[in-house]
Amino acid sequence: MSCVDKFVDQIITADNDYQELDRIYLYNRICALVGDDNHQENDDLKTALIETAIKNQKIDGSQTAKEILNDQLMDFITPLPSKVNQKFWNLYQVSPETATNYFYQLSQKNDYIKTKAIAKNISYDVKTNYGNLEITINLSKPEKDPKAIAAAGRQVQTGYPKCQLCMENEGYLGRLGYPARSNHRIIRFTLGGQTWGFQYSPYAYFNEHAIFLNQIHQPMIINQHTFNNLLEIIRLFPQYFVGSNADLPIVGGSMLSHDHYQGGRHVFPMMKAPIEREIEMPIDGVKAGIVKWPLSTIRLTSQNPEELVKAATLIHENWMNYSDETVDVRAYTNETRHHTVTPIAYRQDNDYILDIVLRDNQTSAKYPDGIFHPHQDVQHIKKENIGLIEVMGRAILPARLKTELKEVERYLLKQPNKMAEYHKTWADELQTKYNFTDDNVSEIVDKEAGLVFKRFLEDAGVFKWNDQGQAAFDKFIGSLD
Repeated sequence: MSCVDKFVDQIITADNDYQELDRIYLYNRICALVGDDNHQENDDLKTALIETAIKNQKIDGSQTAKEILNDQLMDFITPLPSKVNQKFWNLYQVSPETATNYFYQLSQKNDYIKTKAIAKNISYDVKTNYGNLEITINLSKPEKDPKAIAAAGRQVQTGYPKCQLCMENEGYLGRLGYPARSNHRIIRFTLGGQTWGFQYSPYAYFNEHAIFLNQIHQPMIINQHTFNNLLEIIRLFPQYFVGSNADLPIVGGSMLSHDHYQGGRHVFPMMKAPIEREIEMPIDGVKAGIVKWPLSTIRLTSQNPEELVKAATLIHENWMNYSDETVDVRAYTNETRHHTVTPIAYRQDNDYILDIVLRDNQTSAKYPDGIFHPHQDVQHIKKENIGLIEVMGRAILPARLKTELKEVERYLLKQPNKMAEYHKTWADELQTKYNFTDDNVSEIVDKEAGLVFKRFLEDAGVFKWNDQGQAAFDKFIGSLD
């Protein structure tokens, strides 16, 4: 039996609308993509079909062409968007978890979620005085091909879809420099009187990494409506947390042009962090406290979501205009706004919880990348924004570190190495702290890289964990009365 016949069998037995009567039709549709001849054999059926297409010169061997064909093939085992939505909301009547389990399993089975690639990621925990932080080195996203980047630059830009979060990506073929999405499906629902979508992240950073996106392509903004939306999402999906990246550069995420949130089934280190001290909020039914966390975080807890929204809005509106020169906190420079928040919502039994993280995106001559951004002495590990996921204590470190840290280990063992120069100061500091051996070097370097991530978070905290910083935090809390 050829790889095409085997794949047709797989399509017919999948949970979609195809039946035995469709076999010849499906065989011809697949052959139109991969060719009639030279059907290759491989333990992995998709690989065999892609190799067949290359052999028959249906596609070239580029990464882009292979990804586009892969997703076209997987589209055959994926029900139509209308069918996926119908089944999801029917299963939701059983329970929210039953519905998300179906959609998550479908998104894995049809290779929209790149489970094989995600499995390559490195992850471990590092103990700190804030609790265990989660360290990951992200190896799942494929390296961009320089030739593809150059070719994409020569292409006429259509502006369709406007960005990778737009609903127009559902079923989109893909092109050079833009991902294939033939097998992509989005669940529709109403949020705050607007149509929103719910999908999973192809290169998940944690379990059931979900994205909630506005149907309208509009910039991200944090306001009272945001807090309402987050609490409504965890009412709909109580097994998930949901949060929003901040809506300013430096302290925000990488996609500020499209209104969206991220969520999923994961308990982050920040969510486990205790309340350091309780504070009074002038709103009935809301408990509040300052969290023992490197970023300045106020935790709000209530069984009444409406009261939580009032409390979060009060904090946000005060913070937007709050300055304290003694700790370099400034709401505005001339007309430029610097303050926003990163809000995270989740549930514990009957309680709704909103963690409000205060953010400030100022720069200075001393800190041109950001006063409350990882400072230059730790940027050898990572220099990008501290967004939502890292705010909560899960580091997403660049793939380069997998090989670079091995070279650091060789340097520390005084072996021949190709260690990057920008790691030298850090490595020399480690050399003075430890007696390195073959048996302990990897464990120590991993731990110390995790402690650098702790420093990232401390740098991003607007009120530091010292007497001056906490007194300033208390002063801000006093402004909420």
